[in-house]
Amino acid sequence: MIRYCITDRELSFVGMADWVQIRDKELAARELIAVVRRAVHAMGRVLVNSRVDVAIAAGAAGVHLPSGSIAASEWRAITPPGFLIGVSCHYFEEVAQAEEEGADYVLFGPVFAPLSKTSDLAPRGVEELRRVCGRVRIPVLALGGITWENSQSCVEAGAAGVAGITLFRG
Repeated sequence: MIRYCITDRELSFVGMADWVQIRDKELAARELIAVVRRAVHAMGRVLVNSRVDVAIAAGAAGVHLPSGSIAASEWRAITPPGFLIGVSCHYFEEVAQAEEEGADYVLFGPVFAPLSKTSDLAPRGVEELRRVCGRVRIPVLALGGITWENSQSCVEAGAAGVAGITLFRG
């Protein structure tokens, strides 16, 4: 099971994660590169939210794109070999499109009601997660309201792992 932590510049609690996504929308590029470089040095498998330029400059493993972004296949022309590209998805159609466009993985959710923020999206549930995972070949990581208690149900539904913010902080 992949453990995927989403964090801003706070890195003290991410040791339990296999992958770390740095998501700090307030930092200027120079400051964000510094944070990402520290994270890469400390833990290796780091992805940057939305900022392909920062990910490349800082030597990150890849980038994570929001739903509706430029296709992963378009970014492949300027990214180094082995650069990971993930996409946030909320519906099966988005997951299928991300796979078709060359994404390496997707975060799918919210599976449960999010713990770290409010969401206009209704929880998708474990059965929808199961349906999505069963219809694509790329790894699907469950996101939204994930706790250590419900993470196993996500993996049993076919998720390659779980992602979260609160999951790693408490």
